[in-house]
Amino acid sequence: MSDKTKIIIGSRGSALALWQSNFIKKEIENANPDVEIEIQLIKTMGDNILDVPLAKIGDKGLFTKELENELLAGNIDIAVHSLKDLPTDLPKGLKLAAVTKRHNCEDVLITKNAGTAIETLPQGATVGTGSLRRKCQIKSIRPDLNVVDLRGNVPTRIKKFLQSDWEAIILARAGVERLNMEKYISSVISVDQILPAVGQGALGIEIKKTNKAVEKILKSIHDDETFAAVTAERAFLKALDGGCQVPIGAYAQVRPTGLFMEGLVGSIEGDKIFRSKMRGSKKEAEKLGKNLAEELLNAGAKEILSEIYNPVPSEKSV
Repeated sequence: MSDKTKIIIGSRGSALALWQSNFIKKEIENANPDVEIEIQLIKTMGDNILDVPLAKIGDKGLFTKELENELLAGNIDIAVHSLKDLPTDLPKGLKLAAVTKRHNCEDVLITKNAGTAIETLPQGATVGTGSLRRKCQIKSIRPDLNVVDLRGNVPTRIKKFLQSDWEAIILARAGVERLNMEKYISSVISVDQILPAVGQGALGIEIKKTNKAVEKILKSIHDDETFAAVTAERAFLKALDGGCQVPIGAYAQVRPTGLFMEGLVGSIEGDKIFRSKMRGSKKEAEKLGKNLAEELLNAGAKEILSEIYNPVPSEKSV
């Protein structure tokens, strides 16, 4: 009979989710030889609805709710998330217990011609993405581009693209590289061009608040700098009450002179964008995120959010 402590990770079944869960499994086991990990597959609503744009379904917990229910029921000990999928308000009784060192956070352009960048795409080219954040920012750079909706996991999106007559798609660099699909990357899009999603590239580990034994074990794989950065980004998103229906981007990083953050709120077509930078303290990451959100709201982002959340009815719908 094994004397090892057994921990169950709940994971979605996609290739990327399994990569993430197996990565966390190895990290925990390497740091804690007396711990044994089992992975349990759980389907989420986001995995079941693949033919509707995320912005139209409503995104609160789309990829997390079922995992969280299993956590609360005590059927699993840990839920591993792409942090960009984890809502800023967690269910009562749960907490974000650890965040691992962030992977590359940029978006990448995938085309059928190596070396192609946003600037060199043909006039009127069709670009696929499931993200309003990406649509807004790419349209602000290239208003002529035709941006179409694209859903599915990373391999599915790439396969759809290769079978299409589109010129490009945009994906998160972290997911493509984690699945060893770098050969499809034509160019990396700098954060100066397209700010990433809140938490993009980072993995978050959610547990039951009362599970102190697992929380202690997770300290061995927690990265303080990434945690400070994503705490600022998540506070920014929460202060804006944003989600998949709003083009919001943010990126924070710890430097020797403080915590630096850049944030963006834009209109869906990219004709209006409010973007700003701010520096704060790593110890007051949440405050930095809130302050940057407040600055953008005062600059005019409030009107964009109001237009998106409270659209003026068209004559047809009156």
